[in-house]
Amino acid sequence: MENPAPVTLTGYRHSVCTRIARMALIAKGAAFIEVEVNPFAPPLPDGYPHPFGRVLVLSHSAFTLYETSAITRYIDLAFPGPPLVPPGAKATARMAQVISIADAYAFRPLVLQVYAHRVFRPAEGLPPDEAQIKTGLAAAPTVLEALDAIANEGAVLNGTTLTLADCHLAPMIAAFDAAPESRAILGHYPALRNWWGWIQNAPSFAASGRSLPAPTNR
Repeated sequence: MENPAPVTLTGYRHSVCTRIARMALIAKGAAFIEVEVNPFAPPLPDGYPHPFGRVLVLSHSAFTLYETSAITRYIDLAFPGPPLVPPGAKATARMAQVISIADAYAFRPLVLQVYAHRVFRPAEGLPPDEAQIKTGLAAAPTVLEALDAIANEGAVLNGTTLTLADCHLAPMIAAFDAAPESRAILGHYPALRNWWGWIQNAPSFAASGRSLPAPTNR
């Protein structure tokens, strides 16, 4: 394990990816600073170290890393504090499965479609795309049912032990839950709903959030 020198997170403060990394760092008790980069408002700074022009980038001493799942695994290994990978092959595999589901199947409908158009765009003074919201809401039950089954099994998302599965999923569920239509949908998945009630009280989750942009007149 490396010396826990301060970390720099370069990213967009409202990004769920940035919140995922914040949550992991806070859970480990690691010091960090944030540098704001909005990938939706180019140009990016000269020398920005992400070759695909996205967020998030972590810098630790002379080491630079991008891609959120790689960053959180590094955080867990490089810093002291409670482990964020559960013991045992099956629990570790479930953790990886949740992260994969979050990235591949949850992010687009829950965040990019429902949250972005029902919550975030109006906060910026922009009109929502109701078709995007409808598509995201239609896709959400399949995602939530899969996650509910994993939460019900209890290896991860168990409301007891914080893992990287919680860090990756909680910011996405928080975004989805901010839309009024989403709350009734979440209520159909009892194990996931119980987990959501627990994770909202976790100190690392509470400290990792950021307020929405101030309303603007555009």
